Amino acid sequence: MTDAAQALLHRIKTDGAVDGQIIKVDTFLNHMVDPTLMRVLAQEIAGRFADQQVDKILTAETSGIMLAQAVAEELNVPFIYAKKKKPLTMTGSYAAASYSFTKQETTTLYVSQEVLFPAERILFIDDFFAKGSTLKAIEEIVSQARAVLVGKAVIINKGVREDVHSILTMEDLR
Repeated sequence: MTDAAQALLHRIKTDGAVDGQIIKVDTFLNHMVDPTLMRVLAQEIAGRFADQQVDKILTAETSGIMLAQAVAEELNVPFIYAKKKKPLTMTGSYAAASYSFTKQETTTLYVSQEVLFPAERILFIDDFFAKGSTLKAIEEIVSQARAVLVGKAVIINKGVREDVHSILTMEDLR
């Protein structure tokens, strides 16, 4: 187990909770954020993709933003977050629907055509991977842009897709 995984597991055991598929990390990851822990997680993920020639990081609003920014800083590339509401200033956009099991709602994600271009090498970042709805929407947006998805990484993978890199899996939390 990596140092990042050990640090995260320690925080979940001391300050969080696991109840079946629900992982409570509100006090250090996705409501209040511990920047020191986030930096450790970002360094771990960035290290895994350092040789992939990533052009941009892409995440979905809101919970993936902190990790996406931290990984982007490590890789020295910009990051984009897909917005849940299309602003009036976004004239051309790529869009795809995503269902949140946590919030029990479908949201359309939007990315401006001014920030995502054909042939760019994109790394998807998020806090959790569960059923894959957000990733499916991101894959659709990347495809619409004719960009290339070179990797997928999350803090905790609750699903079974092995192509999604993670710091921890549900197995690690049992």
